[in-house]
Amino acid sequence: MLSAKDIKAAAAALDTAEKTRVQIRQLTQQHPGITVEDAYKIQRAWIDGKLKAGRRIIGHKIGLTSKAMQQALNIDTPDSGYLLDDMLFADGGEIPTDRFIGTRIEVELAFVMKTRLEGPDCTLFDVMNATDYVVPALEILDTRIERVDPKTKATRKIADTIADNAANAGIVVGGRPFRPDAADLRWVSAILTKNAAVEETGVAAGVLNHPANGMAWLVRSLHRNGLALEPGQVVLSGSFVRPVEARKGDTFQADFGPFGTVGCHFA
Repeated sequence: MLSAKDIKAAAAALDTAEKTRVQIRQLTQQHPGITVEDAYKIQRAWIDGKLKAGRRIIGHKIGLTSKAMQQALNIDTPDSGYLLDDMLFADGGEIPTDRFIGTRIEVELAFVMKTRLEGPDCTLFDVMNATDYVVPALEILDTRIERVDPKTKATRKIADTIADNAANAGIVVGGRPFRPDAADLRWVSAILTKNAAVEETGVAAGVLNHPANGMAWLVRSLHRNGLALEPGQVVLSGSFVRPVEARKGDTFQADFGPFGTVGCHFA
């Protein structure tokens, strides 16, 4: 367990890395004994600092929901982070590349909450009942922590990703919003193009067999800290494609077929 001083210092270092666009060394290299609980405390301390500076929580993100990503990090559970008001970008809009360090794009379904959802026993059915609508989305990832340690060549671990707000940096929503029971969410699919070339395709069942399962996991996880999903909040339920590198000048579009498209341009 890290001390309160270590947690505060790590949160401050992440904030500086984001502002200066200079990555910090992996926390798992700096603190070999760091735990997942420590990582979430660092994440929350960083977010609390942003709230004090005037930012506002608009929702949450769920990551590491696919078997491939979990196996890559040798874990068996997803992770989560916060969405803030300055992370929301317009569909078809420009993403300011110079605000970030090393961006990547993922394709997801975003859930917009209709009613408060909480409790230790939340199920997929509770999620469906509490959701106002579902909408296609892109998640913009960034890494304030080095992906590979230059000294040891070690890759980031789950604690690094969690502390780094689950690598979240932005969200773009678009396409056609639809009610959660208007389609079999497992079979919602998307084609992701980068500069008009197909980069990835995927089906939402890749997210824990059903994206609402990830939502239920998040509610149960939040409950342990006395939190809940609130009406109007947006939740990114997890990517069903691999992350695709995004650089200045790149244009992305995710085609969800009958549910429309969502895209952005890195300026």
